[in-house]
Amino acid sequence: MGDHRSYPLIARAGKDGYENNLQSRTFSVGSAVFGADLPTIIAGPCAVESREQTLGIAKAVKEAGADCLRGGAFKPRTSPYSFQGLGREGLEILAEARAETGLPVVTEVMDVRLVELVCEVADMLQIGSRNMQNFPLLIEVGKAGKPVLLKRGMSATIDEWLCAAEYIALSGTAEILLVERGVRCSVSRGYTRNTLDLNVIVPTREETVLPVLADPSHSTGRADLVPWVSRAAIGAGAQGLIIEVIGEDMRPEDVRCDGAQSIKPSVLREIIDTVKTPVPGTAV
Repeated sequence: MGDHRSYPLIARAGKDGYENNLQSRTFSVGSAVFGADLPTIIAGPCAVESREQTLGIAKAVKEAGADCLRGGAFKPRTSPYSFQGLGREGLEILAEARAETGLPVVTEVMDVRLVELVCEVADMLQIGSRNMQNFPLLIEVGKAGKPVLLKRGMSATIDEWLCAAEYIALSGTAEILLVERGVRCSVSRGYTRNTLDLNVIVPTREETVLPVLADPSHSTGRADLVPWVSRAAIGAGAQGLIIEVIGEDMRPEDVRCDGAQSIKPSVLREIIDTVKTPVPGTAV
């Protein structure tokens, strides 16, 4: 497929014990384990909008069986007039949510100037689709020593995605999680927000020893499709999911960021109960 010389640190080729299978490296983020037999579930609000909202959702996803809490303190938005997150206050709320639930926190870092600040709270640093090839940011995040969640760019090839991960690995961080979040194509915005590229999961796992997850929220943009696509992604070889969740009593239209694609905790529980079965070809 690709030129393994472009990403030797994360390539499957040449790694003892990994040559001819889909086994991934495993690593832990708090109590969560990535790359093992059971899918790992990251869940929480798109954005930290308030203390009450975030703590309520954090407790709900914990009870539903999620392994990590996601939530954006800093939010990249297409329009400069859209809600951009609470910044430092949002990080403080995430820290409180972790203290109350025990869930490790995954949150996005958007700028090299924010890496140190976000590292004060985050257990895993997220690089979003828009920043997949922001090479100075990848390098700084790699130096930070925290595990990294790297989303695939909207139109990125596997080689481009893996080369981005190699920047992080070369800078010092080997604990990298790859997330397929949907690509933009001719049918996007017809019936989904993006198109989840299920075809990419196994070929990516064949190329690298890094775990590969899927994002059914950003790919569909529709809460009603998330359960279906979650099951499909796990069936296609994804080793976990990252899912956006709102409160059980919240209305999607009242949420300031991506309410239409966010599911209720009761739906999350059903998804987790369904997909928490061993993933073929992964490590113990």
